Amino acid sequence: MKRELLDVVLPRLAQRLDRQLRRYQAGKIDDDQFSRKFELLLQQQHSWLANQGVSDMEAAVAVHAAVLVLSVSGLRVEASEEGLALEVVEFRAVVAAAEDVARTYGISQESAVRRISAIVARYAE
Repeated sequence: MKRELLDVVLPRLAQRLDRQLRRYQAGKIDDDQFSRKFELLLQQQHSWLANQGVSDMEAAVAVHAAVLVLSVSGLRVEASEEGLALEVVEFRAVVAAAEDVARTYGISQESAVRRISAIVARYAE
């Protein structure tokens, strides 16, 4: 995946996700509403990428990877709470995302793990 693609996806996703998180934290939406809005946000990002000429599978990889990159601080907290290295928790998240991509798009899980891991390694702080 080209670096430029995620350079566009990350800010778009981050801005919209931040808006929803602020509404959730302010009590303006509940857990179910947040989950539905988050799912819709991811679908919108996927559709936007498809409209830009990105294949469905590459769009799914980009969206999953972008979510993981944006979730690094939460993964750090989870790692600390579980007494694990960040890399362990991060890899579990990558594998879960890769399972979804592999199941949905008929590629091997190993290929999906490699693709998502490469993006996360490049962009995560």
